[in-house]
Amino acid sequence: MVRAAVLPAVGAPLEIAEIDLPDPGPGQVRIRLAAAGVCHSDLSLSDGTMRVPVPAVLGHEGAGTVVAVGEGVTHVSPGDPVILNWAPSCGTCHACTLGEVWLCANALNGAADVYAHRTSDGSDLHPGLNVAAFAEETVVSASCVLPLPEGIPLTDAALLGCAVLTGYGAIHHSARVREGETVAVFGVGGVGLSTLQSARIAGATTIVAVDVSPEKEELARAAGATDYVVASENTAREIRALTGKQGVDVAVECVGRAVTIRTAWESTRRGGRTTVVGIGGKDQQVTFNALELFHWGRTLSGCVYGNSDPAKDVPVLAEHVRAGRLDLGALVTERIALEGIPAAFENMVAGKGGRALVIF
Repeated sequence: MVRAAVLPAVGAPLEIAEIDLPDPGPGQVRIRLAAAGVCHSDLSLSDGTMRVPVPAVLGHEGAGTVVAVGEGVTHVSPGDPVILNWAPSCGTCHACTLGEVWLCANALNGAADVYAHRTSDGSDLHPGLNVAAFAEETVVSASCVLPLPEGIPLTDAALLGCAVLTGYGAIHHSARVREGETVAVFGVGGVGLSTLQSARIAGATTIVAVDVSPEKEELARAAGATDYVVASENTAREIRALTGKQGVDVAVECVGRAVTIRTAWESTRRGGRTTVVGIGGKDQQVTFNALELFHWGRTLSGCVYGNSDPAKDVPVLAEHVRAGRLDLGALVTERIALEGIPAAFENMVAGKGGRALVIF
């Protein structure tokens, strides 16, 4: 039996329960979790902003050790440290054939599967975003498992599975920040802190962090921010004042709110680029008029999972970690047990802290 945080229904509180996991079948891997990050996407799944079959075990940012492998699995073995990839690409859909694996049409098919059962009544459980990392152990498709590069602490490595891939990819793949450019990052949570570090790695000069909380300034500056702005109706004006009244070259929105997306766009220079990482609800409508789109010549683009290919990008990130350019531990502001996940959700809603990390 395994302890897990179960979402019994959309909008219901998480329940810590014992679950029964099967042995790994062909093409599957069983993993003992070392750590799992509490991501805003987990909150969005629990409150219905994003859909997920329920009951489910959430958690998609994790790392651990292989316990057992099923028939046909050859790239990892029992005892290997690994990272979970919650959005594995199929390699055959239209997006994958174009090389856009982050848009794979079949990446989340596994979320509808029954992967375990609740011990108390035998009820079916679904694996959240494929990997069900809010549990002491999990069984996943082998395609969801990436070997952990050497020299990376196993617990901190969990952050590579979502926050860091997303933030790094937003800067290097989506916005394609060049050395000497200026950047504004909206939202200083786990992804925002990863984005700030990645902007610094890219060689950005002025790096402006924006958040509703004044208390996050120290976190932001430690991650690479050269300036800090407390969000208000004057945010775009303040950012332009910090950049010679021009606006930044690139804005990255990590919040998912219409007003923040619009402000990020307004904070860029003429011809600037805005990348939207935050996941908002359908009610968050962003409006532009045709004349301003023409006049400003700005680009607004969505960014899924950092437009990353985890198999290629994780080794690159690992090298940044080993070289001291990327500090995974600096993203974590709280280390908790499974029972602490609901409080971590509350902190996210309140805009407190960076990444909460469940330690098993």
